[in-house]
Amino acid sequence: MKSLPQSGETLLIRTDFSDQESWEALRTAVTTPNEDGFLANVHLVDDPAYRDVTAEQLAALLDPHSLLIVADKLAITSPEQPLISIYRAEEGTEQLRVIAEELWSIENNISLANMDWDEFTSAAADDDGIFRGF
Repeated sequence: MKSLPQSGETLLIRTDFSDQESWEALRTAVTTPNEDGFLANVHLVDDPAYRDVTAEQLAALLDPHSLLIVADKLAITSPEQPLISIYRAEEGTEQLRVIAEELWSIENNISLANMDWDEFTSAAADDDGIFRGF
């Protein structure tokens, strides 16, 4: 598998290439500031070399204290666009789905160390485990 690109921003890697129109809608959702002007600082990786790569495979490439976002089949095909956010701590990696319009919250706060990962995982109280905001 190809190594991860280097960037000063959090990587958002597309792994599902089944629907270009849905991908474009997801890109727009992620790159449009919310009503308060908040925006996820992500580097979009739209490279077919990552087609069908799993979140687990990508997580294995992360350095400690790193965040990575994955646009898999569910994120591309679901109306809420629930992306996979992966956080690698010293003791291992954890995953949490986050709807595209709330990605800024996780990305901004984890990247700036304003909040702990556990604050987001505990806020994902829905039965499906998806973070939809506070």
